[in-house]
Amino acid sequence: MPLPHLPPRKPDSHKGNFGRAVLIGGSYGMAGAISLSGMACLRSGAGLVQLAVAEPMLAQVACHDPCYMTTPLSCHDDAEFAIPEVIDELQKVTEPATCLAIGPGLGRSEVRTKIVQHLYERLPQPLVVDADGLNALADVAQRNGQPPRHPGPRILTPHPGEFSRLTNQKFASRAEQVVAAKTFAAQWNVVLVLKGQHTLITDGIRHELNQTGNPGMATGGSGDVLTGVITALVCQGLAPFEAAVLGCHVHGLAGDLAATEVGQVSLIATDLVRFLPPAFQRLEG
Repeated sequence: MPLPHLPPRKPDSHKGNFGRAVLIGGSYGMAGAISLSGMACLRSGAGLVQLAVAEPMLAQVACHDPCYMTTPLSCHDDAEFAIPEVIDELQKVTEPATCLAIGPGLGRSEVRTKIVQHLYERLPQPLVVDADGLNALADVAQRNGQPPRHPGPRILTPHPGEFSRLTNQKFASRAEQVVAAKTFAAQWNVVLVLKGQHTLITDGIRHELNQTGNPGMATGGSGDVLTGVITALVCQGLAPFEAAVLGCHVHGLAGDLAATEVGQVSLIATDLVRFLPPAFQRLEG
């Protein structure tokens, strides 16, 4: 298929025209993950970006970038999310969202799994699920013996290890992963982004292999950046499959541009955020 594209912005545009993104995550030791997602979402064109994070991490997340908003989620003294308070807080923050994401830096616990399941099964808006959000879905699916149901579009972005947990299978080769991914996307009724060399994007019917990117992007935080990019593209009106295809292309292109300046060995996730603007400019050209 031709590479999807964003329409030109009208002269009288305002921030409300480009959607409201809400990204949920962040826990002790992983504040950077949700911050990277937020910064990438900003650089990818979302009109408003709001990060909902564990209250003890709010100041640390907020200081990474003044351009996104932050919302605290209630926690107990042990830094575990407080339920039912967090469910009520999330309802308020998710209602006006155009597209949401959950998982970067979220951490793993039974409480976090319940929160992911609650949002996945109830949100009518598009939802991007990454990192610990995927691990939570794997726990839910294995416990119930079937994929969790959902009322709205879902984009899942696993790396091969997370995909093995989602399917409860081990794969001997990339070819086996690709075949299983197409079946998985159809069974779960999701857009699946199976990361790796030539990332596969599939909804179980359509399939695309991304051609941008390089081994320097095999670094912590790279996937968090991709989550923010895809979320922003959905906010701007792209359908989930098209947003995933374009998001992977731009993400890889930013990595290629970054590698020409810093090299593959020294490339880090913040370089990807830094090179998103020239990557989008290449598309405009």
